Amino acid sequence: MKTVLTICGSLSVALGVLGIVLPLLPTTPFLLLAAACYAKSSDRLYHWLITNKHFGSYIENYRAGKGIPLKAKVTAVLVLWVSLFLTIFFVIPLASVQWLLFFIGACVTGFILKQKTLQLSEVPHRKQQTE
Repeated sequence: MKTVLTICGSLSVALGVLGIVLPLLPTTPFLLLAAACYAKSSDRLYHWLITNKHFGSYIENYRAGKGIPLKAKVTAVLVLWVSLFLTIFFVIPLASVQWLLFFIGACVTGFILKQKTLQLSEVPHRKQQTE
């Protein structure tokens, strides 16, 4: 089970890193999933993830109760519903499964939107070097 969680965590990190540069891919949810997977499977990878200088702040902000950036929330909900609509209308022929997917999507959307939104004033800004 630890191997499966480590693989899932690593895939989530890869998707989270891609989300930094790709506008339609959310970063924070994937990094939170990776942290959860690593916390159950590998102390070394978990520590590496939460102390990483590039994306450790995403997890730190969420764990500190500061929330998720608005861009990440909007992107997560948008990607969720685009993929759900494509699946519901073009892949799944059974109406009962379509309704189930719609219900799950509504619950996930509600969960994402209930999370506190990280305010720009709470994001530490890098000090500008003056020479």
